[in-house]
Amino acid sequence: MRHGDAHRKFNMPKSQRRALFSNLTSALLTHEQITITLTRAKELRTFADNMITYAKKGDLNSRRLAAAFLRNDEVVSKLFSTLAERYKSRNGGYTRVLKAGFRYGDCAPMAVIELVDRDVNAKGAKDLARVAAEKAAAEAAEKAEATAETSENA
Repeated sequence: MRHGDAHRKFNMPKSQRRALFSNLTSALLTHEQITITLTRAKELRTFADNMITYAKKGDLNSRRLAAAFLRNDEVVSKLFSTLAERYKSRNGGYTRVLKAGFRYGDCAPMAVIELVDRDVNAKGAKDLARVAAEKAAAEAAEKAEATAETSENA
């Protein structure tokens, strides 16, 4: 009998497995699309769907359960504001798993897991903002250096 065999073990202890899926769920909710192995993507569906279901409930206990699992306040706030509104009329099925060939090296089957009705601009938005801020800071430093040189020469 299969009592209590609901999830894949992935050849790791429960604490490591919990940390893995907590981090993967945070990444999926942040970027709304990630590429991982097929078996991990299939297992990740349940965790991501549960988090969105918590967000749709919207009560304090659901927020605490999501925060305890995700351990990231930015992701929890996005989950309960943006994603809860986006999926309030949908009854389950918040994620989609698409097969994406095989990984070079060990030939592991890969998959793209994404949120249904995802925001295309969410993937890498934080990195783009960071790069733009660094570029603006570098330009400001160059401008300040140029003005300092002109004042010294005068």
